[in-house]
Amino acid sequence: MSVRKSRPAIGVILFFGIAFSLGIYFTFAAVQGDYGLFRRAEVEAESRILQAELNAMKVERDRMENLTKRLSDEYLDLDLLDQQARDVLGMIRSDEIVIR
Repeated sequence: MSVRKSRPAIGVILFFGIAFSLGIYFTFAAVQGDYGLFRRAEVEAESRILQAELNAMKVERDRMENLTKRLSDEYLDLDLLDQQARDVLGMIRSDEIVIR
């Protein structure tokens, strides 16, 4: 009887090679891909920045609405009207001193 050396079948090696390659690819895609963990962190950081900008815009809008209401026909703030007229016309009263 002769002794046979058994070699691993090429199909088994090919199968495990492809399985390992696919595992590496999907792991890389899960971390670095368009929908991966790093991209998610970037999107969340951008979301926080945009939310802060939105809050700042809301505060500015509320301030502008207040000024608009104070200059409306229903509610007239004479001090604000005086300030706006001075800014637009560039005038001062005779009892004021201008420092530049």
